[in-house]
Amino acid sequence: MTAGALLLFPGAGTGADHPSLVAIEEAVDLPVARADFPYRREGRRAPDRPAKLVACVREEAAALAERTGLPPERVALGGRSMGGRMCSLAVAEGLPAAGLVLVAYPLHPPGKPERLRVDHFPAIEVPCLFVSGTRDPFGSPEELEAHTAAIPGPVTHVWVEGARHELKGADEQVAAAVRDWLASL
Repeated sequence: MTAGALLLFPGAGTGADHPSLVAIEEAVDLPVARADFPYRREGRRAPDRPAKLVACVREEAAALAERTGLPPERVALGGRSMGGRMCSLAVAEGLPAAGLVLVAYPLHPPGKPERLRVDHFPAIEVPCLFVSGTRDPFGSPEELEAHTAAIPGPVTHVWVEGARHELKGADEQVAAAVRDWLASL
C-alpha cells in the first residue's frame, strides 16, 4: 500500500520540533504531520502511560487521514524512540497504516537487555523501517535484527555507523533513508 502521508512523534524527552523529525518532513514528498503527546502539550516532562500515548497516536492518525482525504491505511506512522514505539503498539492493536518508520527504536532500556519491548512484534503486519545507530545502548544491531525477525511484515534496517541513540549529526542520513523507503512502498 503506497503511503500518502506521514505522521511522526518525538521521543520521550523531546518535542515534535526535534531536528530529525523536521529533517524527515523536509525530505519526503508527502504531507507530514509532526505531533506531540498530551504530556508535552500540557508542559509535563514525564510521559503518560502507554494506553494514553497509543490513544493519541490513533487520534492524530485519524485527523491526518481526514485532513488529507486518505484512507487510514495510506498513512505511514512513526517517529523517534518512544514515539515510534507507541506507533508500533497502535498498529499491533489494529490501527491501519501504510507502514512504520521507527527511528532509534528503544528495544530495551540501556543496560537492561532482559526488559525487551517486543511482545507486540508478531502482530505487526505492515512494512517496517528501523533506522538505528550501530552503538545504540537501547539495542545493538544484532539484538534488533534477532527480535524484528518476529515481525510478519517486511522489515528494513538502516544502520548509522558509529551512532548512539541520539543519532547525533545524522539527520540528513536518517531523512534520506526514510524518504527512500517510503518511495519504495
